[in-house]
Amino acid sequence: MSGSLGWKASLKNKLAVYCTHLRKLGCPEVLLNSVKHKPADKANAAAAIKKTRHSEVNYCPPHPTGESNESLENQRVALLSEVKKNNNRELIRVKMEKTFSYRRFEVVRDTPMIQDFKARWPALFDVSEINAEFKRITTISLQSRFFLQIDMLSDKLKVFQKRGGQMGRRLQTIMEPMAQVC
Repeated sequence: MSGSLGWKASLKNKLAVYCTHLRKLGCPEVLLNSVKHKPADKANAAAAIKKTRHSEVNYCPPHPTGESNESLENQRVALLSEVKKNNNRELIRVKMEKTFSYRRFEVVRDTPMIQDFKARWPALFDVSEINAEFKRITTISLQSRFFLQIDMLSDKLKVFQKRGGQMGRRLQTIMEPMAQVC
C-alpha cells in the first residue's frame, strides 16, 4: 500500500465539508443538487438529483443586482415581443445578457425539452446569440474553436482521397470543393 487511499479519503471528506459550507451560504451550484431545492412536481425528488460527471459544472451565476425571478420572467416576456420586431439586435443582445442567469438556472434545474426551450427563448436560436451564449458559458469563441478543430483534422481528410470504388467517387465529389477553398 502506498498510502494514497488515506489521502483520497481525506480529500473526499474535506470536499464534502467544503460543499456543506457552500450549501449553507447559498451557493447556487451546490444548492441545485440538494433534495430540499428540487421542484415539487417531480415524483421522486431524490432520484432526480443530477450527479455531475468529470469536468462538468452546473454553472448557475447569481442574478444581476436588483433582479429577481419575477423581474427576469417579465424581461423574458418582453423579449418575446422584441424578437418579432426588425432591426433591434442590440436590444435583444442586452436583454439576453441580463436574463442569462435565469435561463441557465432553468436549463440546469428543470432540464426542459428543446422544443419547449425554443418556444420560451426564441432569440437564443439566432446564430449571433448562439455564439454569444457559448462564450458566456465557456469563455471561448465558438467559431474560432470550430475552425481550429477543422484545421487540426484537415490533414486526416487526405486519407479519404485514396479511397477507390463507388465510395471513393462519392467522397471525391464531396472533397473537391474543400480542396478548391484550401
